[in-house]
Formats: sequence, structure tokens, C-alpha cells
Amino acid sequence: MNKPESAATSNFIRNIIDDDLAANKNDGRIVTRFPPEPNGYLHIGHAKSICLNFGIAAQYNGKCNLRFDDTNPVKENEEFVKAIKDDVTWLGFEWDGLKHASDYFNELYNFAVELIKQGNAYVDSSTAEEVREMRGTLKEPGKPSPYRDRSVEENLDLFARMKAGEFDDGAHILRAKIDMASGNINMRDPTLYRIRKVHHVRTGNDWSIYPMYDYTHCVSDAMENITHSLCTLEFEDHRPLYDWVLDELKTPAHPQQIEFARLMLEYTILSKRKLIQLVEEDYVKGWDDPRMPTITGMRRRGFTPAAIRDFCERIGVTKNDSWIEMAVLETCIREDLNEHSHRRMAVLEPIKVVITDLPDGYTETLSFANHPQKEDFGRRDIVFSKEIWIDKDDFSENPPPKYQRLVPGGEVRLRGSYVIKCEEVIKSDAGDIIELRCTHDANTLGKKPEGRKVKGVIHWVSASAGVQAQVRVYDRLFNQPNPGSADSLEAELNPESMVVHKTCYVEAALSEAQAEERFQFERLGYFVADRYDHTSEMPVFNRTVSLRDTWAR
Repeated sequence: MNKPESAATSNFIRNIIDDDLAANKNDGRIVTRFPPEPNGYLHIGHAKSICLNFGIAAQYNGKCNLRFDDTNPVKENEEFVKAIKDDVTWLGFEWDGLKHASDYFNELYNFAVELIKQGNAYVDSSTAEEVREMRGTLKEPGKPSPYRDRSVEENLDLFARMKAGEFDDGAHILRAKIDMASGNINMRDPTLYRIRKVHHVRTGNDWSIYPMYDYTHCVSDAMENITHSLCTLEFEDHRPLYDWVLDELKTPAHPQQIEFARLMLEYTILSKRKLIQLVEEDYVKGWDDPRMPTITGMRRRGFTPAAIRDFCERIGVTKNDSWIEMAVLETCIREDLNEHSHRRMAVLEPIKVVITDLPDGYTETLSFANHPQKEDFGRRDIVFSKEIWIDKDDFSENPPPKYQRLVPGGEVRLRGSYVIKCEEVIKSDAGDIIELRCTHDANTLGKKPEGRKVKGVIHWVSASAGVQAQVRVYDRLFNQPNPGSADSLEAELNPESMVVHKTCYVEAALSEAQAEERFQFERLGYFVADRYDHTSEMPVFNRTVSLRDTWAR
């Protein structure tokens, strides 16, 4: 797999790296990393970080590691590890090193012992509630723990016994000894280790204690000789702790932490807690539901890696959080699919049309281009027959103003075929339309009708040659641009976020579609063959996006 070409759009991080290279900092090396915790599925916000870290490495001929921050075995499993690898690969990137924080458990422990010996760490036997109370507030300094002045010997003994599994969860923690009066709460003797007697997927039951993220992260970066540790703005207040740990340990490498604004996308929730709620409370059908902002959900909906990379590049990298309009993401996928998708015809809500002046069993083979601007995409044959399907919205007995589709006594052109005229509307006893009876102008195949102007063009599918299919029309999951503020998620959900059309008809060529193959359904939008449910016997398509932005603002 080749690395995708990286764009060279300037941003403040690239400017920093340019200056570092000019000064020959780090001997001209550029090493980044993407460090997800394997406790869930990645989402579009993670995609921004993936594209940034891997993109920077590619642009500067550097390296980028994929490192799993697997220090909380309570919430982590191999399912998430595999999903993260799949997502990174699908987006078009490959890692130079595959790492795990657990690779460094021995080193992390030994470094913690060194901090104790220096007098920079101590074992605190306070309860979690007592620790919180002692930490203080943004306006009030913290209070020192009564265990803060334990001797080095006692701390070493307790820490070794913590490692040996002698104590229950929560009995002790290891804290850094920094400054309980610091204006930065993260520097008020932060926790470095806690007791967790939990099986770890990689190290089994070897460890009874696990390091905290803020401690693990900086040491792991140093162990891997990372040059630029790129993270989102919520870690800006943690940077002094990052630097303190590395300074006190005097590690050979001291990576530079640089923070950037996280992604905030309208009509989308990226909070892991709320995404879990959506899944567990059955508001969606799993992590790969096409309405979810997870990478696996977006993939199933038909988004392309190129469109997601393009989106991440377009929104840029800044130091200020700001909301990105959904239209930006949708524009990226429309442009990509418009360029690369074959055209097909599909009828989602079918009404039968019988062309009465054609003989029974009549069929005719017509040739259609797969793409109107790309001859190299080739052509396909479509059967035209006496009976066809058209969409319910393309006929109206009482048309609104400027309606340019089929009406009683009116004419319309069938896409790539003939002009037809509606002569009769057949209804059931309940008043429902059963079929439309029409005639056709045999002289209008590829020609304009003589002496009259027909404006409307509608799509159609042969009743005899078409294939029955299921089509799922997806839209934005939330009806509020900035969801998450209401008392319940349900109050902000878009009730039309998924509409399933179970009896649709598509042209015969779509029965040969492969899972994840993408198309433009003419006049309807861009669709993808579902990666799980689609078969040649029962095609299933998901709408990726409409042809244009029709969202009611």
C-alpha cells in the first residue's frame, strides 16, 4: 500500500517544523505518532489527527508510529485494536512502527522508581474522595497529603508491594511531588500509578498497577524518539506536566508537545460517552451505523478515504476551536463521487407505467454512458420495455407551480429514451394509483419532438429487466447544528435520519455491484452497496449524500 500524496498547505505546525528543520533541531529528523486508546471506535475527529500526524511524516520524509495507549485494561479489547488498524489503513496510511504503551511497562515502572529515589514521587494512601478534596479549585490552592513526606525507603517499599499485588484497588496511588499551590491543577501532585487488578490483553496478569495517561504518554514519546507530539487543545494545560516528567527523568529525547484545535462538526456528536450512549440505548444500529461519525460508519455510508483526507486538509489546523459546517464535509464527498462514480438509474417509490401503443412483451436495448464526461468509463446496455417503473414524485394529478414532470394529459421525456404522454390514471377502489397508461412518440429517441417543447426529464427502470432492491436513505443524525445541550439526546435526533425503501427497482447492471462500490443514482444522489447486507440476489444500497445541499437550515 502506498502512502497518499500529502498536501503542502501551510499551517502553524508546519511552520514550526520548517523552523526546526532550518535550525537542524533533532538532527533534521521528523517523527510523529498517532496514539489512540483502544477503548472504542475512531471517529471523524480522530481522522483529523491521523491525517495530520501521518501527513506531516509523509510530507517531510519522516516517520509516524501507531501506538496504542493500552494502560486501562478495564475498557480495552482486541476488537478495538483491530478496528483502529483497519481504519488507519483504509484512510490510506501505513505506520512505520506499531507500538503499545504496554511495551514500556517495565521502563515506566523503573522510571517511577527513579522519581521516588529523587524525592519527586510518593505513595499516597488517601481515598479518592480525599485526594479530590485536597486538590483545591481554580481559585484555591490544594492541600498537601498527610502522606506527602513519607521517606524514600517507605515509598519504595510500598510501591514494590503495590506492584506485587499485596493491596486492593484504590488502597494506594503513586503521585508526583510537584506543587500543591500551582495555578495549574494538573501540577498539583498528579497521579502517576493506580492499582488495577485486571487482566491485560497483552500482558495478562503480570501487572497489578497501571500508569496514568499523562505519565505514560510523555515517556512513551521519549522512548520512541518522537520529535513532535501533536495533540488537541485540551492537553495544553497538561504540557507543563509532560515537560516536568521528561526534565526530571533526564530522558535522552525530549519531544515537543504542540496542541491544535479539535474538530467540531455541526449536526454531529464526537463525545465518546455520548457515542456509547447512542449505541447502547439503540438510537443507532451499532458503531458502524451509517449515521454515526465513526470512520467505520462513514465507510459503510459510502464516504471515500480521499474525501475524508480532503476534508481534513480543507478545514486546516488552527489554535482556536470553531464549528465546521456539515456542508464542507458533504462538498468533499460530492466532488469525489461526482468525479469517480458510474451513473445508474433507480426508482425508490415505484409507480408502474404501461406504454399502451407498444406490443405486449416489447423490449429494446438502449446504450447509456457510465459517466457523462468520461468516455473511458465505457457504456452499458439498459432494456426499455412496454412496462416500466417511475418514481412516485415524478407524477402529480394536481401539480404545484413550475412542476415539470408527468401529469395527466402531459408529456415528459424518459431519460435516454422516448417522450411519453399520460393518457389515463388507473386507481384502486381505495383511490390509490395502480398504474399510469401512456403512449410514446417513436420519433423522439435521441431527438426533440416536432412542434412542441418537452421540458421535464425523469428516470425510469424496466419492469421486466429491472432488479428489486432495498435502498436506505440516510441524513444527518441530529436536527440541531450543535447537539448535546438538551436534557436528552432523543430530543435532538432527526426523525428522518434513516428512511428505508424496501421495494425499489434498479437497473440490471446494479445486480453486479460489489460491496462498497459507489454510484450516482441519477437525480437521487450518491449511493453505495452496503458492505455487509448487499448481495446480487438482494442488492442493498445506502445513500451517502444527496446531489446538492438540500438541508433545511
